[in-house]
Amino acid sequence: MEHLDQADRPWLKSYPPGVPAEIDVNEFASLGELFEKSCAKYADRVAYLNMGVGITYRELEQRSRDFAAYLQDVIKLPKGARVALMMPNVLQYPVCMFGILRAGYAVVNCNPLYTHRELEHQLADSGAEAIVVVDNFAHTLQEALPNTPALKHVLITGLGDFFPAVKRTLVNFVVRRVKKMVPAWSIPRAVPLNRAMAQGAAARFTPVQVVHDDIAYLQYTGGTTGVAKGAMLTHRNIIANVQQAHAWIEPFLQGEHQLVITALPLYHIFALTANCLTFIKEGATNVLITNPRDIPGFVKELGKYPFTVITGVNTLFNALLNNPDFAALDFSHLRATLGGGMAVQKAVAEKWKKVTGRALVEAYGLTETSPAATINPLDMTEFNGAIGLPISSTEASIRDDNGNPLPIGQPGELCIRGPQVMKGYWQRPDETAGVFWADGFLRTGDVGVMDEQGFVRIVDRKKDMILVSGFNVYPNEVEAVVAMHPGVMEVAAVGVPDERSGEAVKIYVVKKDPALTAEALIAHCRDNMTAYKVPHLVEFRDELPKTNVGKILRRALKDEARQEAEARKVA
Repeated sequence: MEHLDQADRPWLKSYPPGVPAEIDVNEFASLGELFEKSCAKYADRVAYLNMGVGITYRELEQRSRDFAAYLQDVIKLPKGARVALMMPNVLQYPVCMFGILRAGYAVVNCNPLYTHRELEHQLADSGAEAIVVVDNFAHTLQEALPNTPALKHVLITGLGDFFPAVKRTLVNFVVRRVKKMVPAWSIPRAVPLNRAMAQGAAARFTPVQVVHDDIAYLQYTGGTTGVAKGAMLTHRNIIANVQQAHAWIEPFLQGEHQLVITALPLYHIFALTANCLTFIKEGATNVLITNPRDIPGFVKELGKYPFTVITGVNTLFNALLNNPDFAALDFSHLRATLGGGMAVQKAVAEKWKKVTGRALVEAYGLTETSPAATINPLDMTEFNGAIGLPISSTEASIRDDNGNPLPIGQPGELCIRGPQVMKGYWQRPDETAGVFWADGFLRTGDVGVMDEQGFVRIVDRKKDMILVSGFNVYPNEVEAVVAMHPGVMEVAAVGVPDERSGEAVKIYVVKKDPALTAEALIAHCRDNMTAYKVPHLVEFRDELPKTNVGKILRRALKDEARQEAEARKVA
């Protein structure tokens, strides 16, 4: 495909020294090859650390090989099969993920906090044939199983299962018996992951021919319809984004061994590509934080390591800065702090710089772009309010509603083209067609503006999607759940400003049952949705604003809510 002319790529003149205009996506034939080369090159380095336990690149290669052999030779999944992972940041995740990729299968990442309804949809839609789940969430899977006929193999693991014997026993005992974090479950056909690993170690692993166009991940996202759908991210897409991110950061890392703090969940596309894969290429050590919500525990863990890179979302950085012990940490080794997933707030960025001595650098991406599309230069010293420059081999175009490019400085829909842009949505050709212009540019749904130096700023979102702590919440889904309540006649869900999470979900409801309360609705939502999707605010109305054809005007409600928030600030 033809690239834009140099004159139409103003961002190139703003590239930091050492960052190339293009990357070579053909350097690796597959993610498995990239992984195997890194394991050979950095064999004796620690690849991952979790709760003080490390696994070297050599061990990671061997254990992922054992898991690949189990899938291939023991349960005999066909090439291209989808295998789901449902776990927080523990050593089992990278071992299983790399095993899946090496065996020629596709990874389906599942949020461990899903309700059974959400999990059921994703497993059924993807046609996943196997799943690895941490036992804390096995009860959710148990409820979803009756409606997921393709799922034939269930592997269960405890949080401490990949630790040495004494620590494994202790961690699992505390989690199950002391903290009681594992609700009762019963899945008779479930196989313990450690048993599967032992069987895999005795089985044969057969290297498979994987090509760039093969699907590596079905990464689920809601899009404009609110129905979660799988973005087909190919080996080429992810290799490209790894190359792009590496090209962007490598000049600033000074050739040192990197110690990367991975607090964002690896099932989220940001941490998956930026931490798990990009830094594998670098031979870095990833410190996996299993429960980043425990801020005191997280800060204590940070104090143990001379970390050089940390990634996160605005709410995470804000929480760290508000912990009294954080400022006492040693930041002398810190080279880069990367914020994404949601807008970085100026106040947080400025406080981060004051406390750590390093700028908080904002990046932007989508699940559909694997995810990185734009990143600010890592040598920037002050917060600039931009989402950065289009990265190597990436083109950004600001367009009107008809797909026509707009002049510099004029707001329009931000559109992205590059080798990291997804193949399409899994089994949804109509929705795929709807997000691409004829020339291959992906419509992001975000309204942006580009300046003469090529920096992009996000002005607003065309989509009604709500961003809660970096996670997408789709009004249609919230509305569908609320509407299930027999006391509800009509409902509209919007995002409203929230100091802690960026945005929070607010619902406007017309009652069918006069006795309906806000508390009853929120309890209903908690039973049917992940916590971050649950409305924080409920307002009852006699009627909702609508178009002349009866479509509820969410935008009018959202504008009203924002005006009320601004009025409260002034008051």
